[in-house]
Amino acid sequence: MATASTLSPRAPRPKTGIRRLSSMTATREDLATGPTVVVPPRHMMAPSNAHEVAEAMEMAKHHIDQIASGEISPATPQPTTTTDSFAYAFDIDGVLIRGGKPIPEAIEAMKVLNGQNEWGIKVPYIFVTNGGGKTEEERCLQLSQQLEIEVSPGQFICGHTPMREMAERYNTVLVVGGEGEKCRLVAEGYGFKDVVTPGDIIKDNQDTTPFRKLTDDEIKHSRARNFSEVEIEAIFVFADSRDWAGDQQIILDLLMSKNGRLGTRSETFDEGPPIFFSHNDVVWSTSHELTRIGMGALRASLEAMFNAVTGKELVTTAYGKPQIGTFQFATRLLQQWRKDTHGIDSPPETVYFVGDTPESDIRGTNEYNESPLSENTWYSILVRTGVYRTGSQPRFEPKATVDNVLDAVNHGMQLELTKLLKNKTLTASRQDGEAVIEEE
Repeated sequence: MATASTLSPRAPRPKTGIRRLSSMTATREDLATGPTVVVPPRHMMAPSNAHEVAEAMEMAKHHIDQIASGEISPATPQPTTTTDSFAYAFDIDGVLIRGGKPIPEAIEAMKVLNGQNEWGIKVPYIFVTNGGGKTEEERCLQLSQQLEIEVSPGQFICGHTPMREMAERYNTVLVVGGEGEKCRLVAEGYGFKDVVTPGDIIKDNQDTTPFRKLTDDEIKHSRARNFSEVEIEAIFVFADSRDWAGDQQIILDLLMSKNGRLGTRSETFDEGPPIFFSHNDVVWSTSHELTRIGMGALRASLEAMFNAVTGKELVTTAYGKPQIGTFQFATRLLQQWRKDTHGIDSPPETVYFVGDTPESDIRGTNEYNESPLSENTWYSILVRTGVYRTGSQPRFEPKATVDNVLDAVNHGMQLELTKLLKNKTLTASRQDGEAVIEEE
């Protein structure tokens, strides 16, 4: 952990080519055209302490994309005032936000990370959420408005972010969940070429779902086509379903079809398209006093119904937390950030993951930390402001349990201070020992 003196600015920050857009006027399209930081209006003229991490993470994500495509060489380290030895990763719902409103301690926690602490240091942080149905750019706009800080899309990893890697594998896909056409837009933004929604299928044959009729707006935006001539190659559940009955009927029709062609039935029930879920959270935290069911419940329901109808087990795949791939991507992002800003080609020594769900946040953090794939230490912290409640026994034990996200941030920083003091003591002891040997 660096001290305030070692983190003092060494030179003016160079121009990064990053655009700064107002959180009140920027659109998803604005954010999709290059490296961007979303800024609350009051910080447009005078950047806050949050701008450095937001800009650096945005460039790190940009460099990961470019290096993967062979477009550029690794970036030259840039001056920074941020420590490189540790970082934070946050879940959003139940940790920073609840029911669309910021948890009170969340705003203060962000201030602490951005330098308003007794040591005067800044600490890098990213957001790793199973929430979906919106682009990373839209989540960025929303969180900037809620927490009133500068945030960049490069700081976000959503449950469906890894699905972009499937765009080259499948041509025609069904995308389920979310509001209106948003999930279709997300999928097309990821590079999927032919994206179908449940609304398209109902528009072609309204008898597909006996109890659901499209609204005038849905009819307007759904795309007309003859699905008797279409083979759907894969099913992606990007976000929570807004119509369980209708969506499950359509998904089951495809799972039991011959090669993804609606209106057909496989004799063996093993010819349908594969199905992928952006996460597997059975419950999640909302403004309601009790947890609400989520995508993991939909997955379990589909598996049970498929078995009840066909007598066979349904094979499904889930992304997001606690899947290790999500933590690997987060590690790559933090490693690229550290390389860009400090010239060190390895991730921060410790990442403190703050979550509210033992089954996804804590389990994923612990399993990744114990995995041979992990190159650093991932330390799990459970907060009491979301899914987990005091008095219950979490199925997966965190390294620490605290009341809220501010306590989580302070806990991690105190651990880092303790390590720093211990290392200084050991160094001083070694130096004293060497001096004695020289005198003899």
